[in-house]
Amino acid sequence: MSTTTKALQAAKFLGGMYREKARVLYWAHVRGDLFSRLILPNGDTDPYAIYEEMRERGPMLPTRLGNYSTTSHRLCNEVLRSRKFAVSPDDGSEDLANQAGLDLSLLELNPPHHTRIRRLAAPAFTPRRMAGYAGLVDQAIQQLLDQCEREREFDLMSSFASPLPIAVVTHLLGLPNDPERFRRLGSTIARALDGIWSLGQARTLAAADAELRTTFAELLEERAAAPGDDLVSALVAEQDHAITAAELSALVRLLLIAGFETTVNAIGNGMRWLLADREQWELLVADTTRAAAVAEEVLRFDPPVQQTARVAREPVQVGDVLVARNQWMITLLAAANRDPEVYPEPAHFNIMRESPVEHLAFSGGIHYCLGSPLARMELSQAFGALAKRFPNIRHTGPITMRPGTTLRGPLRFPVAVA
Repeated sequence: MSTTTKALQAAKFLGGMYREKARVLYWAHVRGDLFSRLILPNGDTDPYAIYEEMRERGPMLPTRLGNYSTTSHRLCNEVLRSRKFAVSPDDGSEDLANQAGLDLSLLELNPPHHTRIRRLAAPAFTPRRMAGYAGLVDQAIQQLLDQCEREREFDLMSSFASPLPIAVVTHLLGLPNDPERFRRLGSTIARALDGIWSLGQARTLAAADAELRTTFAELLEERAAAPGDDLVSALVAEQDHAITAAELSALVRLLLIAGFETTVNAIGNGMRWLLADREQWELLVADTTRAAAVAEEVLRFDPPVQQTARVAREPVQVGDVLVARNQWMITLLAAANRDPEVYPEPAHFNIMRESPVEHLAFSGGIHYCLGSPLARMELSQAFGALAKRFPNIRHTGPITMRPGTTLRGPLRFPVAVA
């Protein structure tokens, strides 16, 4: 049976299971379960209002599905760093994304396999390599902004925020730069992370997964025959003794999607808040060296990844609650980033902020985002370049946000430049 057929069969099963889950969540919402409101349609309209309602009920909030969620920065950080929690159960059972044919590689592995594979990918994200990417990022930015300047009115997401990180990550992996294709694939997989609510979406996911597998199978074969100076060539050299073919294929697919989908949303979120508060935008225009601080405040205030989860490997005390073995903890990263016990005036977007502790937009512990240095560099350069080139940029119509509250960012963002 082919991988695609298996994925479709799993997706068909999951389509029914998600519909049942939706029914359970709906009645949980009716009975007052706040976490259910985040997952149900329209929960993405203002998740922060829901987070604050949850916070008022205490740092550890049980869900109607038998797990716990937390809005506390301290507890989120504690769970993410604890070796008593894992990203998947130790009993070998697969999570829903994997069953649906979506292999997220490092995101789903526990040590020691996670440690081994992460160590192989880490050299691509060292400070020395990052310095080498700075010129590539700036070149991509200027080319995109040249086109935007010619158009005068454009969609910020499709004309700039999306093609920029795609150009960077495809170069890193040695892929041809095809913004429309990879944007389509990334969007499909991102929707899956927020939950498959129909068989049609499940089929689309299976098709996207199959397309990526084929693309990387061909690329891996090419690099085995003729290595280059890209990351995939370096990883191919480790195959058979440090990483298997299946692990390698899953890893490069993850690096592609994770390498641009979150950055796309962070750029969109940042510009949304900067243009909503013109005073903040003018501060950046007056001094574009603040761009790095802007990136950090955007990641704190409205991060692209809003939540993640860990499962207890044994009974664990978290705050005043004993979490049982195999119970899940949903760490609400976006809520933690607005924890008033950590950040003064947390609901105020302030690019001059001096945060007392690091935000959790890149998660924490052994699963801290491997590509965070690259993401930070792209965001800083993007915000700085937009302020320099288009100081009078303005949005010209409604901003359409993506559905779901796992990944958050605009789908459409119409703007004009003077």
